[in-house]
Amino acid sequence: MNLVLRKLLRDVPAALGLAIVVIVLLVAIVGPMIAPYPGDAVTSHLLRRLKPPSGAFPFGTDNLGRDIFSRVILGARGALEVSLVVVGIAMAIGVPLGLIAGYRGGWLSELIMRITDSVLAIPQLMLALALAQFLTPSLESAMLALSLTYWPFFTRSVYAETRRVAASLFVDALRGIGAGAPRIIVFHVLPNVISPVIVRATIGVGFTILVAALLGFLGMGATPPAPDWGLMIAESRGYLPTSWWFAMFPGLAIMLTVAGFNLLGDGLRDLVDPRLRRSR
Repeated sequence: MNLVLRKLLRDVPAALGLAIVVIVLLVAIVGPMIAPYPGDAVTSHLLRRLKPPSGAFPFGTDNLGRDIFSRVILGARGALEVSLVVVGIAMAIGVPLGLIAGYRGGWLSELIMRITDSVLAIPQLMLALALAQFLTPSLESAMLALSLTYWPFFTRSVYAETRRVAASLFVDALRGIGAGAPRIIVFHVLPNVISPVIVRATIGVGFTILVAALLGFLGMGATPPAPDWGLMIAESRGYLPTSWWFAMFPGLAIMLTVAGFNLLGDGLRDLVDPRLRRSR
């Protein structure tokens, strides 16, 4: 573990991504304790609406007088909760399907992979928007829509790695001594395919934050008065360009968080497979 961390820290973009991810995680954990106005997640203060950035309000205030700095901090927890739940559900669906399809072969493998390819053929954003529109607009609906559109990425990655591992000599030896398929898959194949799953999950968290923010922006995700970054940008549209801070700081939060997870994911990918190393 220490060796992996040292290698990761020597990669400047990956180290920067790791630092951003750690900061976002800390903000999400201790957000209510460090937010200057934690009650502004739901409380309006019309007498201080649309105040520009100042010492009292570093990011200014929104159309209801709420402190944007506090709402950005509080929104970090919601963004991470959504993305982690979505990626977790997608992994729970996609990884077992990829293992079964890659190890078993035959008609079952063909059926799983044809369904996977059919879902992948539709742009994920379009499919997520369609599902979110079909369901009642809410945070839970957005999470379900994102989960049902992201699992094929795990299935495809795990399938390819499982096919490679299943053809190894040690797997043939295990079959030869009478080891059953479930034991081989769980205790021998899965540990050898977990690395690309971790890389995919890391990048997926950042991408899910971006798509969840888009759904919130379109009114298909979080609902007011939730301190959701995408919803905050949507609420700012009628006040641009004069109240520029209203949209700028939630947008920066989305950009930095997504960039952090992507940089960390790229660094982990380089460690897992040096053949894919970024050109320096």
